Amino acid sequence: MTIQTNYILISSMDVAPEYEALFNEVYDTEHTPSLLTVPGVRSIQRFKGEPFSMAIGSSVMDKEAPAPIYTAVYEIDDPSVLTSPEWARAVEEGRWTAQVRPHTRDRHHAVYARLPKHG
Repeated sequence: MTIQTNYILISSMDVAPEYEALFNEVYDTEHTPSLLTVPGVRSIQRFKGEPFSMAIGSSVMDKEAPAPIYTAVYEIDDPSVLTSPEWARAVEEGRWTAQVRPHTRDRHHAVYARLPKHG
């Protein structure tokens, strides 16, 4: 995944297991398409954490899946996108607000700026 913008929004959350299928359906078919209409939102990629093993130093460490388990990476032109009227409209459209959001928990949002290249 090559990031094309100077900013990313990371949105992570868990969802109640009995709503996981609805969560994924609505995120993929309604929430993401709606947010992609917002000026300044360039792409959205979704990920689900998994357990893994990793060599560090002279040993291999087993790691559990991260919490929260779901993460979306939004490429955005700048953080002001997130306070625009278009964003405010898009995040409330469809079934997300009434049928999905109430069943999410441990929600985290963070914006990161690209660092300049050195060397």
